[in-house]
Amino acid sequence: MKERIIMIGANGQIGTELAVALRQKFGKEHVITSDIREPAVLKDDEIFETVNVLDKQAVRSLLEKYQPTQIYLLAAMLSATGEQYPQKAWDLNMNGLLNILDLALELDIKKIFWPSSIAVFGPHSPKKQTGQYCIMDPTSIYGISKLAGERLCEYYHQKYGLDVRSIRYPGIISWKTAPGGGTTDYAVHIFFEALKHGKYASFLSASTELPMLYMEDAVRGTLELMDAPAEQLRIRSSYNLGGISFTPAQIGQEIKKILPNFELSYVDNDPRQAIADSWPASIDDSYAREDWNWEPTFDLEAMTKDMIENLKTNL
Repeated sequence: MKERIIMIGANGQIGTELAVALRQKFGKEHVITSDIREPAVLKDDEIFETVNVLDKQAVRSLLEKYQPTQIYLLAAMLSATGEQYPQKAWDLNMNGLLNILDLALELDIKKIFWPSSIAVFGPHSPKKQTGQYCIMDPTSIYGISKLAGERLCEYYHQKYGLDVRSIRYPGIISWKTAPGGGTTDYAVHIFFEALKHGKYASFLSASTELPMLYMEDAVRGTLELMDAPAEQLRIRSSYNLGGISFTPAQIGQEIKKILPNFELSYVDNDPRQAIADSWPASIDDSYAREDWNWEPTFDLEAMTKDMIENLKTNL
């Protein structure tokens, strides 16, 4: 049977590029993207529908119209933005997920992808090589909602047999889309500012180490997880996924190798620093490596070169 995929929340950083990969894999006529508003660019042969994931009846109508075999639910309010609007973040992140889980059961949709985040970890989680199973005490509303979402995904799998799959994404770095309100977005913004203005003021301290993942690896890892045989998957909450860990100072040094005049400074007392301080510095992703052969391909040097080469062409 040919797969038909609906992606909800397709206009964000991950959705924009994941949609391209899905269209290449399954064909444009088999991938329907949707969001609360239309994307800035939409090609004539791409199928897009406007929908609010919190409007359950509208989502039901969308699913009944296209009868998908898979749903990718990417609609969410990210960490920094969520701290400004905690009630809205909880509502979108939790009730949006519940709507999709319930409708998948009601309409017999077999496979769901929903992203979690390293924001599920907190100040008492191990900082280095944070494991799949450990203390999880998130301090942001985004992290709290993602942890609750993980528990819901596992519950719906165990109770109803729903094939829900998830990745705890670290910070995602891409040259194709601008930063979108996350704490790790400095690692995208720094490249845009380096090429536009030759300088960047980091809202995280020089020594703040965080796990990151280049977008090409993130998209490939997502597709590999969705392709993996169900019987191989031991994790039904969300898989740890590791890539590159670095600090603002380290990424600044790599940029200076290519742009010698680049200047990096630091801003004190940004509220995003407290969020970053509660997150891991590196991730143990051994379950993903063992269960579906995950392995990242980009290191910091390769990612920096690729980002600058592509941004020079596209900015």
